[in-house]
Amino acid sequence: MARVINDDCVSCGTCEAECPVGAIAEGDGKYVIDADACVDCGACEGACPTGAIVEE
Repeated sequence: MARVINDDCVSCGTCEAECPVGAIAEGDGKYVIDADACVDCGACEGACPTGAIVEE
């Protein structure tokens, strides 16, 4: 199960840097996670300062 980034995202980019497989990219107004590339490791969720990353 992949994680998703909700509207609490402030586009800081911290999650993108933490993703070991490059599944996170800057989207329109917030970062997005490519569900097909996500390996559900949770590194991004722990790094997010606003708690915007949650399990889908």
